[in-house]
Amino acid sequence: MAPRPDDRPDAAGDSPRRLYHYNAGFLRDRHLRRILQLCGHQLKLGLPGPGDGVVVWGRSPYAHRGEAVAAKRGVPLIRVEDAFLRSVRPGRLGGGPLGVLIDPLGVHFDSAGPSRLERILATDPLDNAHVLARARDGMARLRASDLSKYNMHDPALPAPAPGYVLVVDQTRGDASIRHGGATAQSFAQMLGDAMDAHPQARIVIKQHPETALGLRAGHYSAADLSDRVTLLSSPVSPYALLDGAIAVYTVSSQLGFEAVLAGHRPHVYGQPFYAGWGLTHDAHPLPRRGRSLTRVQLFAAAMILAPHWYDPCRDRLCSFEEAVDQLEAEVRAYREDRAGHVAVGMRLWKRARLQAVFGQEKPVVFRDVPGDIKGRGILVWAGKEVDGLAPPGVPLRRVEDGFLRSRGLGADLVPPLSLVTDDLGIYYDPQRESRLERLLLTPPPPGGLARAARLRERLVGLALSKYNLQGTQPDLPPGHRILVPGQVEDDASVLTGGGAVRTNLALLQAVRAAHPGAVLVYKPHPDVEAGLRPGAVSASELDGLADVVATHADPVALIAACDEVWTMTSLLGFEALLRGKPVTCLGAPFYAGWGLTRDLGPVPRRRVRGLDGGLLPRPGLDHLVHAALIAYPRYYDPVSRRPCPAEVAVDRLASGDVPHPGLGNRLLAKLQGRFATHARLWRR
Repeated sequence: MAPRPDDRPDAAGDSPRRLYHYNAGFLRDRHLRRILQLCGHQLKLGLPGPGDGVVVWGRSPYAHRGEAVAAKRGVPLIRVEDAFLRSVRPGRLGGGPLGVLIDPLGVHFDSAGPSRLERILATDPLDNAHVLARARDGMARLRASDLSKYNMHDPALPAPAPGYVLVVDQTRGDASIRHGGATAQSFAQMLGDAMDAHPQARIVIKQHPETALGLRAGHYSAADLSDRVTLLSSPVSPYALLDGAIAVYTVSSQLGFEAVLAGHRPHVYGQPFYAGWGLTHDAHPLPRRGRSLTRVQLFAAAMILAPHWYDPCRDRLCSFEEAVDQLEAEVRAYREDRAGHVAVGMRLWKRARLQAVFGQEKPVVFRDVPGDIKGRGILVWAGKEVDGLAPPGVPLRRVEDGFLRSRGLGADLVPPLSLVTDDLGIYYDPQRESRLERLLLTPPPPGGLARAARLRERLVGLALSKYNLQGTQPDLPPGHRILVPGQVEDDASVLTGGGAVRTNLALLQAVRAAHPGAVLVYKPHPDVEAGLRPGAVSASELDGLADVVATHADPVALIAACDEVWTMTSLLGFEALLRGKPVTCLGAPFYAGWGLTRDLGPVPRRRVRGLDGGLLPRPGLDHLVHAALIAYPRYYDPVSRRPCPAEVAVDRLASGDVPHPGLGNRLLAKLQGRFATHARLWRR
């Protein structure tokens, strides 16, 4: 079992290990059972004995069964509820939570008695500087990523014109209403009070997501609407809604909690966990709550100290920040894929992985030409795009392998763990802006640089690279060693980003001319070594230029053994930067032009001046790492078969728990090679 974060206090009291349950939901939900198991509990059927306990789901309609057994047997009762970051969809639409609250005292939304969360809020000093710093970063990060408890909202949808009063609806029968000191009548009172207190303002009623989806009824209807009062059912971002509001009214919705975090002091008509701490206007104050807290302290207790967070890819308990990493990956996939894609001209062997990565919301449709796309976007492999491929207004994304790809070459049809999609250009083509450039021209998100530094240190410590090929380490002569990575000479990065030097022979000649006394270590590209792609340099041409030809060598070991790297556009230059080696570029790869490399090639002016023409602060190495390895690619975990953050992909590459080509792909590889041979003969 993964250790619990040191900053989080233990649950109040000693929770029993064996927990008996009387709700079929605990049987059906393997995800929830696994979280409880990792927290040290065993779920059992039958009757509890001394030292055992009973577990129920919050205040669900079936909780009375467990409550009765616990009271009769005289054993502790444990209540479980979702944490405040749950998933992409509401629980009724499937998918397990990323975190739970396990409470031996009560339940956070039941104001009749204290809960574990309330006890933390009331008694914990909440003055740990490390925890509070994490809370500040967490608040800013959730806002930057537009994450909430449920995440089916669309950040691109416009909010109503600013200046309105926001009234938050909830679903009828919600347990947080009846156990939070409120009734259905509270909603009518709340709307009337909002209209009276703001007689000139527009009133916007925010419908609950489950009501908008037709899953459960709300408290407001057409009878409540007027020229001043409108109902908002579209999935607008809660942050955008809160930004435009002049006041917020709620009964017990989590949106009230998010309003507090956004700087509002909402009017609260129930007694939710966030009321009573000096951060809300409370219609029904709770006498036992009288402590004054800051927004940061409230967040620290609710998001960091109280929940148990779960990493579904690595199947372990995790920190709040790791849970956000996972939720970011899943929400990004949902937002980019929910309309569906038509993938044009994709080779057969790539389709299974493209379907797995991009088809979890709607299956990817594969075609040779777009045809009737029916509201979908278009995916095309970078470099295969042709004019007019996407009709006006239809999103087109260029697809390429990411920079942490696999254990093995794409030429061997090894499926990738990461793919990039770019709606502006593509990272290797400096002739036009790419989404990666845009990321480097904007500040990283809160906590992004620290996360990138941790990722970089782990990559270097594990000696990981793009393909992670095993290789030998040749004996290298003493002296100032320069690693010269060869490239595929018709590679798109050379054709679009090369300067005056565009061949491996010319590259070696340029390095030797600049460093006549250095030890030049030439590493041929693996695809060239295998005879699959052009770029070979003959032995006679290498004579006098390269002191060592490191065939079938480990590139990471070569970087460590050399003093610097000279390259046209090779990714080895980026991997050398990660390891603190000086890099000279004769072309314009994505990592050139930011002040991190010595640039002898044609670097785009916008990388210095920015999109508006003004001088820019130079991004540091960890900004580059965040953009290239965290924000730009999408990662797919082949074990859990779900979107994942970069850190999970690193773990898979380190453990070797990644897919191999398989028989089907090997057969496709042979067919692919046969067709390629016939095509070359035909062209002759």
